[in-house]
Amino acid sequence: MASYTVNERAIEHARRLIAGRQYVLRSDWGEVQPRAEDENRYLGRHDWDDYAAWHLGLTDGATEGTKARYAFVLGDLRRIHRSAIIACHYRAAEWRHKAIELAAHDLLQVLDRRAGIG
Repeated sequence: MASYTVNERAIEHARRLIAGRQYVLRSDWGEVQPRAEDENRYLGRHDWDDYAAWHLGLTDGATEGTKARYAFVLGDLRRIHRSAIIACHYRAAEWRHKAIELAAHDLLQVLDRRAGIG
């Protein structure tokens, strides 16, 4: 099983987007998550650092500048999605990636406070 390191740059990016209200509170993540062609289009206009900022996890041992390096996407490459953060939290918890799980949990709390949820 792969192991992951928390991508601190993604946390900073997500916090900036949340502070700027660049988020979607209700979405069907299965329908709106970026597909391979969306990612390829994004990479055609942005560099790998920009792409990395959308991913909460860095795959240990994977080569920089490859899609395999980045995991646990937080949004649609334009806005943060609450459903994406929940999916990251769930998947990380399911596969016992505790640091990713906790980072996703913390981001969810930041988003919910900003959005006035709870």
